[in-house]
Parts: sequence; C-alpha cells; structure tokens
Amino acid sequence: YTMVGTVVGARLGHCLFYDPGYYLANPIEIFKVWEGGLASHGGTLGIVIAIYFYSWRITHKSMLWTFDKLVVPTGLVAAMIRLGNLMNHEIYGHPTDLPWGFRFIENLHAWKMGAEPVFTVPSHPTQLYEALCYLVTFGICMWLYFIKKEWKREGLIFGVFMICIFGSRIFIEFLKNNQEAFEDSMVLNMGQWLSIPFVLAGCWFVWRALTRKPNNYEELKIKK
Repeated sequence: YTMVGTVVGARLGHCLFYDPGYYLANPIEIFKVWEGGLASHGGTLGIVIAIYFYSWRITHKSMLWTFDKLVVPTGLVAAMIRLGNLMNHEIYGHPTDLPWGFRFIENLHAWKMGAEPVFTVPSHPTQLYEALCYLVTFGICMWLYFIKKEWKREGLIFGVFMICIFGSRIFIEFLKNNQEAFEDSMVLNMGQWLSIPFVLAGCWFVWRALTRKPNNYEELKIKK
C-alpha cells in the first residue's frame, strides 16, 4: 500500500505542482517515471491515501494508530533518499564560501556518456543538511515511541514527525536552488508553500494528542 501510494503520489505531485501545463498537455509523459521527477509532498499525500485504505481494509484501526508506527523509521529512510540525491548531484544549494561547500557536476548525464565534467562553484550541500535533520527526526521518533511510550497518545508521534520534517524543509529551502524557473519570482518557493500545511497539520495533531486522555492499550489487552 505505502509503496504504491509513495510512487504514484510523488510522481503526480511533481507533475501537478511543478509543471502542470506541460504534463496536462502531454499526459503520456506522466508515466515516464524513469526520466526523473518525484515530489516528496505528493508522496506524502499518496501515503496518507494508501494508509486510509490500509487501515480500513486490513488493520481496522484508526489511521493515526498506523501512522504513529509508520513514521518511526521513515526519518531514516528519508535521510537515505537525500544521500542518494547527493550522489546524483541534484537539488543542491546556492554558492557558498563555507569550508564544507561541494562542487557538483552540472552536466551529469553528459558526463556519464563520456563528456568532460562541468563543475559548479562550491555550493551548499543541502542534501546533507536535510539528511541530518531527518536523522535527528528519526532519533526523536524512536525516543518518543520506545522510551517515552508516547504511542499511547494517538497522533503525537505523527504530529512531531510532520513538524520536524517539513519545518526543516521550509528553512533549508532558503539555501536551495529553485527547481523550476517560475519559482524565481516567488517569496517562498513551491516546496516551502507545500510544507506549510503539513507543519500546521502536525501542530494540530500534537495539540489533539496532548489534550486527550492517553489510550492504555496494554491495560485493554490485559482486560481482554
């Protein structure tokens, strides 16, 4: 369920959020996933829809019960994806004179075909910045789940995850090059605008969890 939701959502998210005119005029291009173009926000929405059907058909429990468990390892997976972006020389940041600036290959595809590499000036390795934030998020979720036992508060771990992942995304986007030309005239780029609703939703889930009585699943199990 999550694999299908992730791939379909990420692909449709990229097509509809970043270049809807082109893909609506050339719908067959939507299916060419191998040419690149996946959006994490679309993937997240795809997962939400997939988990709805999974909870309805398989677990017969609330979506939040499932999400509180699903997001615990997701920060680690997201960090690995960003390390993959780093190795692919994509979604890097603005030029920087900081000592850890990376020189990325601009013509990666041509270089793989035998051309001489064309390097950027030292630039922010925003993929690493995001990977580190996601690893911290992974640690926080592990601590909340296994040490603090906050899985008893439905939605709390999921809400914290949303705030950490998309909150860090908003700030790191200020250092990142825009993915599409239309973003150059925007105060906030598309990634930031799409992240704001997820952060607000995360805040609501945390508030909801903290203002409700925790579920004592262990006690309920004993009584049965």
